[in-house]
Formats: sequence, C-alpha cells, structure tokens
Amino acid sequence: MTLLAVERIKLFSTRSPWWCSATALALTIGFAAMMGWAVDGGMSLSQALSGYQFGLMVVLVLAALAVTTEYRFGTIRATFQAAPNRTAVLLAKAGVVAALAFVLGELAAFGSWGVAQLLAPGPELAVSTATEWRQLVGIGPLFALAAVLAVGVGALLRQTAGAVTLLIIWSLLVEQLILLVPNIGPDLQEWMPFTVGARFLQSDLMGGDPPLGPWGSLAYFAAVAFAVLATAAVVVHRRDA
Repeated sequence: MTLLAVERIKLFSTRSPWWCSATALALTIGFAAMMGWAVDGGMSLSQALSGYQFGLMVVLVLAALAVTTEYRFGTIRATFQAAPNRTAVLLAKAGVVAALAFVLGELAAFGSWGVAQLLAPGPELAVSTATEWRQLVGIGPLFALAAVLAVGVGALLRQTAGAVTLLIIWSLLVEQLILLVPNIGPDLQEWMPFTVGARFLQSDLMGGDPPLGPWGSLAYFAAVAFAVLATAAVVVHRRDA
C-alpha cells in the first residue's frame, strides 16, 4: 500500500475531515444564497464567489488537524516507524489534503455560482472570459495551496490550538494590522501570502497597483506554501516524534 493510500485512509477514518468539508461547503454556498436573497436584482460573479474566504478558513483548520491530530494521539510515532522517510510521509499527507481541498474549492465555487444563478440571475454571472474562468475555477487551486501551507504549519507546531490560532489570526488579522506599520505598512501588506493569494481571484476588485499579476500572485502563494512545507520537513526530520 502506498503512502498516499495510507494517508487517504487515515484522513477519512476520522470525523473531522467530513465535518470540516461539510462546513466549508455550507459556509461558502450558504453565503452565496444569503447574497442572492439580499441583493436587489442580479448578482455579479464576484459577489457570488465572495464567500470563498469562509471556506478557506475551514480548509486551513482541516489541513492543520490532519497533522496535529496524529501528534495529539501519538499515532505519528507508529507512522514514522512504518515509513521511516519522514519527508515522504509529510509530502503524502500534504498531497492527500491538498487534493481534498482542491475538490472542496471547485465544489464550493460551482455550487455558489449555481445558487446565484437560481436566486439572483443576471448577465454579470456569465462566465465567458479568461478572467471570469480564473475567478470561478481558481478557488480550487487556492484552497489546495492553502492546505499545503497549513499542513506545514501543523507539522511545525504539532499542537492543534497553536496551529489553528496562528493560521486564522494571521490570515484574518495580522495581514490587516501590517497596514499600521509606519511608512512601510502598505508595501509590506502587498507581499503578505493570503493578501497575494486573494489577488489571484480578485485582482480586479482589490484595486491598487500590485507588484504581481494574478498568475504571479498564485505562483508567489505557492512558493510560500511549499517553503513552509519544506521547512516543516526539515524540522520533522531532525526532532523526535
């Protein structure tokens, strides 16, 4: 049995991934439904997909739990005894969680779009240009990369509370508070990972003159995610389980 198969079985043998998956979809699609009931007239595609941020927070929690739960219950020791290559274990775990996050992102995106079409149809919901397709289909890759980052953070901290708190506070609060740094705050925020990741989907809405375009933003977010994962792999290899 391959490491990927083992990690897939371990992931879905607990309740938390199922609950997190359902919550991510419910929050994202539910927000689109609320917008559809609230708006007067047709919705825009950006409005329909704006709830992705709620789903993203849940994906971060799901991915961190995939690692920290093993440390909490001590099963990580058995995992490393069965597969001594700890880097391969971490990569397999990140791959499985990222695949799930990708699927959740696409389901959330198309589900939100479909709900918007039902509740508040309008010409601005049309998906015909490359930019519109990027907004719709791009949620899956963004969720997947966020999951890779969260797996890395979970492996570094090994504690559920610490990993989840850091991920949520960083993405929701710290990147906004960076603006308060005198003189260089706005410039620093332009390079914060979740801010850059959001520009991949919403570059036309966020305004300003960002240093990276949409695809450059996705590449930067990917680089940060894999840098965190690589750091985690080094740390996991050097310390005791």
